Amino acid sequence: MANENYVLTQEGKEKLEEELHYLETEKRAEIGERIKVAREFGDISENSEYDDAKNEQGMMEARIAEISRILSEATVVNAPKRSSKVNIGSTVTVDMNGRERVFTIVGGAESDAAEGKISNESPVGQALLGCKKGDEVTTTGPTGRDITLTVLKIEH
Repeated sequence: MANENYVLTQEGKEKLEEELHYLETEKRAEIGERIKVAREFGDISENSEYDDAKNEQGMMEARIAEISRILSEATVVNAPKRSSKVNIGSTVTVDMNGRERVFTIVGGAESDAAEGKISNESPVGQALLGCKKGDEVTTTGPTGRDITLTVLKIEH
């Protein structure tokens, strides 16, 4: 994982910077206050509030370190304003086995399937990169079955 090349869109970079700022300022102070209050309960060896706050602090500090590493190592890609091909940052409407789906191709660090943001490293993302409107591609999905995609529209 140390040699992983992170690819981010400008929007993804800004979201990570906002999350980092929030964690380093508001969240860090909030957890510090929880630890302080929990210490006041007395013996910290049997204090579940203290343990919970310390665990949350550890997870938050790990997330801060992860975001900092991603931002320092990431390559920010600007989607071309005019292109007939699918690139990182493109929003693509496809016919996927008879269902119309909309995906935005992003770097792995900012992918979120619930929001329709798929990684350029995912099977579908890889298959769509470089395609033009009207192209039909077939890729293997996570369950091992073939998925046929027809590019209906590309937006940048």
